[in-house]
Formats: sequence, structure tokens, C-alpha cells
Amino acid sequence: MEASHDPARSGDVGDAQGYDMTWAGQLSFARLPATRDLTGVDIAIVGVPFDNAVTNRPGARFGPRAIREQSTLTAEFPDGLWPWDHNVFDRHRVVDYFDIGYRPGVPAEMTTNVTSHIGRILDAGASVLALGGDHFVAYPLLLATAERFGPLSLIHFDAHSDTWDAGDELNHGTMFLRAARDGVIDPATSVQTGMRTPNVSHGFNVIHADRLFDIGVAAAVAEIRNIVGDRPAYLTFDIDFLDPAYAPGTGTPVVGGPTTWQARQLLFGLAGMNIIGADVVEVAPAYDPTGQITALAGATIAHDELYLLGLARDRRAGRTR
Repeated sequence: MEASHDPARSGDVGDAQGYDMTWAGQLSFARLPATRDLTGVDIAIVGVPFDNAVTNRPGARFGPRAIREQSTLTAEFPDGLWPWDHNVFDRHRVVDYFDIGYRPGVPAEMTTNVTSHIGRILDAGASVLALGGDHFVAYPLLLATAERFGPLSLIHFDAHSDTWDAGDELNHGTMFLRAARDGVIDPATSVQTGMRTPNVSHGFNVIHADRLFDIGVAAAVAEIRNIVGDRPAYLTFDIDFLDPAYAPGTGTPVVGGPTTWQARQLLFGLAGMNIIGADVVEVAPAYDPTGQITALAGATIAHDELYLLGLARDRRAGRTR
């Protein structure tokens, strides 16, 4: 097979990449340049390998690495990810900013470091796609984003609402309620989709899983678009939104969820919305017995989110393609 990647984009990392060996080569998302030079960057992919805020099984700290490994498959074809009609990397300069670290045993440092790094990326004019990590990593991502864009609408795909009222406790099940109470996100213009655990809405618009199946993908997309409108929106995707048959490698799986196809159809329906930041979280590869199927789902969804971020940038810049 002849090389199909642009050397100027991918960099020279040897024969493995040059001959499109998907099982070898550079460990960055889609084999993008791994750099913290933000000059001319449109989208930066950031790993947050943190799982100290889980309430069940740990292991999502290994999510960013597993997602990057499987992204060699999602980025295998030069025409782009099926069924998108273009290659996002041809239209936008995307880099892998790689992981944001923190000292083991000092989890509060993760929040500080993520807020600082994401602020730096946003101030450089780039959008952020984050790879978790447990879902608590969305909290500092939201803090940094809202500081620059104002209160955000949350587009949330998950099996859990993450709006538990636990007082001052901050973990991966409480942070969205805290963010709402602190004015970081606006529940009235936010939508949580796929919930199939008990929850109090706290003013959020919720499309529970049973209703999602009842009304179908197209109606759910229309509802999300109507509620959020053209407001600045942050897209957060917990991999346990998927049924465990499609994503067993996660910390808190819940049966009765959508398929990977349904999830992607929902994401396709968001094309053109004013999405200014995104993440995919809770991939815990140690619990995946089926050949990294969860990490592959995570990589595919992350790649779809790159398209959504790119299309939103095009729209804000007045570009039509």
C-alpha cells in the first residue's frame, strides 16, 4: 500500500506510518503532530488521564491512551471518516496537545492544571477536544471555557445525569449541578440525553433513554437544536451513554442504552450548531474483554466531535464549503 497521509501534517516518524501500518507508529490521535505550539492551530486534542473522582470502578486514566491507539483506524482513510463528506484534517489544522499531568496523590492539581492549559489553548484561538479520564474532567474544561464565552449550554450524552446533590462533594456524579449553581452552564438551555438512572432534573431538559427510543433520533435532534439554539454549547459524551453491549469498558455501565449507530446519528444531527468545546470520557479499557471495542467507539465519537468543532468554526468564520 502506498502512503496516504500528508507528510507535512503527520511528520516523519518512520516506515510504519509511511506504509499505513495501523498497528504501529506514532501514539497520537490520528497520528497528528504532538505539539504544544499553538501557532495557526484550529483544534487541539487534549488528554486528561484522571480517574480519582469515580464512584465505582477506576481505570479511565488509561482512556486517552486507548482512544489514541484506536484512532489509527478512524483516521485510516485519506478521504476522511465515513460517512462525513470531507476530511476534517484537510480543512483544519489539528494537533495533539497530548496529556495534561498532575502529581499522583494531588487530584486538586488536575483541576488547576486543566483550567490553565485549556485557557491557554482557547486564548490562542483554538478549539478543544478533550479525551478523559472520568467525567469529572469536564468540570475544569467547562470552567475555562465559560470564563471566555460566558454561561454555556450543555449538550450531554450519558446514562447518568451527573447532577447528584451531595453538598460540597465534587465527583464525577455531581459536577454538572455545581457548574449550574455557579453559573457556568445554563440548565434551561441545556439538554441531557440517554439518562437511565434515577435523577432529579434541577432545571435541565432531560431526554431519558426510554423516551429517546420512543421518539427516535430525528425528533431528539430536533429537540436538542430547539432548546440550545445558536448559543455557545459544550458537548460532553460519556461512553456509558452506549449500551454495555457496545461499550463494556467503562466504570459505571448501565444496560438499556443506545447502539453506536444511534449515537453517531445523534452527533451527525448536531452539525452546524455553535459547539465551542467537546469531550469524550469514561473509557476504561481494562474492563473491555472484546478487543478494545469501547476504545474504538470512543475514538470514532471523538473523531465525529472534531468534525462538529470544525464545522462550528467554519460557520463562525462565515465560511461555506
